[in-house]
Amino acid sequence: MQDLLTQISDLRRPRLLIRAARIGAQTYRREARLPRLLGYGVTLRIGPTLMKLMALEADMNDKREDGDAGYSIAAHVDLLIAIMGESQLLRAQTQAVAPIQIT
Repeated sequence: MQDLLTQISDLRRPRLLIRAARIGAQTYRREARLPRLLGYGVTLRIGPTLMKLMALEADMNDKREDGDAGYSIAAHVDLLIAIMGESQLLRAQTQAVAPIQIT
């Protein structure tokens, strides 16, 4: 199974969705966005949060591709912003934990 960061980098979505999400991810605040998406009172570590967000986004993308009337581009961008923000936090966390090699 691929790691989370590889799964995220392999996502292929329309350019406009990605551009909008990148702009929103610049000011990502976990404590403000996640309760709206995952429910209030839920505090998760970055990995499980990313997995839930990826599952929600996959469902949202299926709605987009099927032309579902319940599809919301704003909600889709909101999910992508959270995924990008959480992946930035995960990258920062893995770099901080990585051992320093002395050569």
